[in-house]
Amino acid sequence: MTDTTPIPNAGAAGTFTIGGELRVNRLGFGSMQLTGAGVWGDPRDPDEAVRVLRRAVELGVNLIDTADAYGPFVAEGLIRQALHPYPDNLVIATKAGLTRPGPGQWTPDGRALTYIDLTKGVSNIWSYDLDTGSRQQLTDFKTEEIFSYAWSPDYKQLACERGTKLSDVTIISLQK
Repeated sequence: MTDTTPIPNAGAAGTFTIGGELRVNRLGFGSMQLTGAGVWGDPRDPDEAVRVLRRAVELGVNLIDTADAYGPFVAEGLIRQALHPYPDNLVIATKAGLTRPGPGQWTPDGRALTYIDLTKGVSNIWSYDLDTGSRQQLTDFKTEEIFSYAWSPDYKQLACERGTKLSDVTIISLQK
């Protein structure tokens, strides 16, 4: 007997636009609970976390929310492991604004949303100021994809891993 149950699709929930330009499905996926207890450390079953991420994209999710504070720095690595090379329509939005001194502890620091925009196989990092709604392109790469990135503790430097080599790291110093 063949199962005729329709497969759900996140696109059925409709879409919305981020920053006036970036259209995504309204139903996205939040990666916070992929990490360990207290949103701290590695998950108990990393393989299951990878399967969950892959299934979400199979079901039409094209916006994944993450933050460097999830783990810290755990959720973004799981996303890369599960989904790289990234589909052209996938938006991975990360944010700053909280630091993590320990499990279950969150300390506000007032940063903006930061995300990777992948266009025609080239990715760049953008910042979206939540107060003004203005966008700022932080990188201007002409080739390759960004696999992951992280801010320095003082939020003055941004390191990103890109290209095909795991050792290819770029550090960008931001002057205010």
